[in-house]
Amino acid sequence: MNVNGSTLSIVALGGVNEIGKNMYVIQYADDIIVIDCGSKFPDESLLGIDVIIPDITYLLDNQDKVRALIVTHGHEDHIGGIPYILKQLNMPIYATRLTLGLIEGKLKEHGLLGKTQLNQINSESNLTMGNISLTFFNTNHSIPDCLGIAFHTPEGTVVHTGDFKFDLTPVNEQYPDIHKMADLGKNGVLALMSESTNAERPGFTPSERLVGEHIEEAFTKATHKIFVSTFASNVHRLQQVIDAAQKTNRKLALLGRSMVNVVTIASDLGYLRIPEGMLIEAMDVNRYPSHEIVVLCTGSQGEPMAALSRLASSNHRQVEISRDDTVILAATPIPGNERNVARIVDNLYEMGAKVIYGSGTVTGMHVSGHASQEELKLMLTLMKPKYFIPIHGEFRMLHQHRLLAEAVGVDRNHIFIVKNGDVVDIRNREARQSRKIPTGNTLVDGLGIGDVGNVVLRDRRLLSEDGILIVVITLSRAEGKILSGPDTISRGFVYVRESEGLMDEVNRITVTAINKLQEENVNQWNIYKQTIKESIGKYLYAQTKRRPMILPIIIQI
Repeated sequence: MNVNGSTLSIVALGGVNEIGKNMYVIQYADDIIVIDCGSKFPDESLLGIDVIIPDITYLLDNQDKVRALIVTHGHEDHIGGIPYILKQLNMPIYATRLTLGLIEGKLKEHGLLGKTQLNQINSESNLTMGNISLTFFNTNHSIPDCLGIAFHTPEGTVVHTGDFKFDLTPVNEQYPDIHKMADLGKNGVLALMSESTNAERPGFTPSERLVGEHIEEAFTKATHKIFVSTFASNVHRLQQVIDAAQKTNRKLALLGRSMVNVVTIASDLGYLRIPEGMLIEAMDVNRYPSHEIVVLCTGSQGEPMAALSRLASSNHRQVEISRDDTVILAATPIPGNERNVARIVDNLYEMGAKVIYGSGTVTGMHVSGHASQEELKLMLTLMKPKYFIPIHGEFRMLHQHRLLAEAVGVDRNHIFIVKNGDVVDIRNREARQSRKIPTGNTLVDGLGIGDVGNVVLRDRRLLSEDGILIVVITLSRAEGKILSGPDTISRGFVYVRESEGLMDEVNRITVTAINKLQEENVNQWNIYKQTIKESIGKYLYAQTKRRPMILPIIIQI
């Protein structure tokens, strides 16, 4: 769909009414700029799916207008979709130094590094892309090098905050550019797009610096090995673990592919300071006394294949958790992951470990990287937008953010709670939300991007619930008589040796159906297969109340 040349359009392709796969579009005339390109992990209903990325049909339909992808920071829900999207639509990428380092690792893995134009930016950068100029400002988050973006268009200025909080004592001394934010507000912000993750939480989000104090205290009290599980991308947290290890004279080992990758990239770029000789290989952990070891590992969300899960089930090849070891879960479970985390904690206690887990506000081992209510109101007050679009959150979070905006003086009629695909058009400084563009989820399964749809997922769900029954029949090409079979194979449905009577009846029903079709001179194989499926299906449901996938295979010789 083409946009009128004098209209400023704001589009959410991902990241509203959900947590993850963030992607937004700013368009003026023939210039489209994409903000972020994230991914999210599937729930249990999406069997076999690796990740979910945004649907970019709109961008593909307008690819001659796409100028660039601007990335606010390096978390997976903002960069995870990049290698998959670039295979469909190549575009220049602009990001900060650490974010580019993390993106380069992904592009190298997918064989795209030499085919992509990567451009480094910072808070002082100024870019011009057609009718749109861009400036930036530093924000705080749980990863370094985060930016907010101001899009200056002939219609007015649109500000995208990225993920942020106001940490006035940041551990890496990257302070938020409050003065720049205030200047933007003073000069006039037409529309503000602000994240909503913690819109339900009152007060201010505590400083990351507080976590370091609690980590150091736990390290001082520990008498054996220490295991710390946290998000690999939380570089600030990793540095505080390293600092505590240094103060307590411990060696550091890394477990988990993403942990190794992030630590390698962040230390190579200077974002992590690891004392020489501290880092050891996982295979060397047992060569040191237990009170001299710290292990940084993935799996704080209870992921079944992550390092902590394997440690908790005594299934790790190189390292094991012993009695009186200390295990610190330096992260709060994301909603939906509580059961998996609880299972791991139970296993750790059974192993005799000392476990520090639970809400970060209770243990002191975690603080959020997202702004709470007072900080969200501060951002709104600094920007003083005419129009407000809450983003990056589920509907209840967006709704709460709208109430906060109203509380600080934003006109209720100027606040748009959008869904993915909704378009806010602004013309002559008047905004309206009256149209949608194609959008949705693109499912990634192995090397396939978008080739798994509802039919495939339905079949996978059927297989996982009731199994499959394969019926093989060999027919004479000349006479149509049954030469061999039926041979029935059951997988995930019933155990054949204990269900011989059921299988014999299935075979009898198959023969009866074929004979009847031959008497009626039917010779289309699709009719044969459909009739066999229906006949067997009715019988099996009557006998078992199950609906396995029935796959007839007819061979002619």
